[in-house]
Amino acid sequence: MARPARFTADQFLDAAVRKAAAAGPAAVTMSAVAAELGAPNGSIYHRFATRTDLLAEMWLRTVETFQEGYLTVLGTPASGPTHDAAQVARAAARQVVAWSRAHPEQATVLLYGADDFDRAHWSEPHLRRAEAGDQRVRTALAALTDALELHAPEAADRVTLALIDLPLALVRRHLRAGTTLPPHAEDLAEGGAAALLSRKGL
Repeated sequence: MARPARFTADQFLDAAVRKAAAAGPAAVTMSAVAAELGAPNGSIYHRFATRTDLLAEMWLRTVETFQEGYLTVLGTPASGPTHDAAQVARAAARQVVAWSRAHPEQATVLLYGADDFDRAHWSEPHLRRAEAGDQRVRTALAALTDALELHAPEAADRVTLALIDLPLALVRRHLRAGTTLPPHAEDLAEGGAAALLSRKGL
């Protein structure tokens, strides 16, 4: 009977996230991740053929975990009245901060971006998986933009700024400084989104 593997793929990915969050993408090497777990170097190659595969899987698992909760919030009332859509928009801005608060190491990884994790050399399946996730988010944001009745040429950029860029800027300032997100961070993200998406400002 084959002996069960001592270390799972998820354990290696967790270790890779810890290394990336603590010291940046360059710190995520096969040997460093194995050492983080106290695993023999050879064991990681049974799960990931190359460092690029490890980086791609780490990034994709992290971003998909974020997207799952974010899309749940965005998908709440896409066809409802404008005031319901505005509530969803505010909730989405809060979600970026709340998820980052609950998962600071994973959020730190996402602040780097896929290119920092060797996206240029990812396999086609990894690239398709990344694009599929990104497209789901774009589609949900476009539906929310319509529900908000925002039709100006800059509407899509306004929504992206309000619900992604500004909340991430707030998160980045604290996580990169190694400080805890303040209790009012979600409120600031929500207030910024409400101000940007107010029809009075259009």
